[in-house]
Amino acid sequence: MAYNALPVLGKIGAIRVCRPEQGRPDVTLDSPAMHVMTDLTRVAAAVISPQETMDQAQATMIRRGVRMLLAVDDRQSLAGIITTNDVLGEKPVAVAQQMRVHHSDLLVADIMTPCDRLEAFDMQAVQSARVGQVVASLLHARRHHALVVQTVADGQREVRGIFSLSQIARQLGMPLQLPAEAKSFAEIEAALL
Repeated sequence: MAYNALPVLGKIGAIRVCRPEQGRPDVTLDSPAMHVMTDLTRVAAAVISPQETMDQAQATMIRRGVRMLLAVDDRQSLAGIITTNDVLGEKPVAVAQQMRVHHSDLLVADIMTPCDRLEAFDMQAVQSARVGQVVASLLHARRHHALVVQTVADGQREVRGIFSLSQIARQLGMPLQLPAEAKSFAEIEAALL
């Protein structure tokens, strides 16, 4: 197949340079939840093998600019997740002591939250949800991240998206922090307002 050359604009002169959007300025708590979900059909998931070291996980997070990685096994199935809190918190120290290994010898598999302990939102519910519902759910569960799962044509389930509290805060242009210990939905609602 032959392709025609694109038309060229000659001598463009002094013009502005585009800048990346710093989030959608039109996102509010009443916006569709899909506006703040990282859609894995459009953005490649940040993944790591459970057999990689924690140092490799941290380097991958820095390189990708994320605070959570999906740990994916050899069959390309979700094995768990690992977050910056897992890597930089107290958990690695305790696990290293318990396993009697050096901190640098810990693997993602030693620290990650395994998939059988993960919860997720259903994609069908997310498609009709609002940003405020996602935020309230994350705050209520005291989680920085949430996975979104869909069922595909063959009946299998797959991770379709990810919600990140810090990303939502950037898109809303407002701080969102996990409450110390919210006891009721009223306290969560007060934190949102």
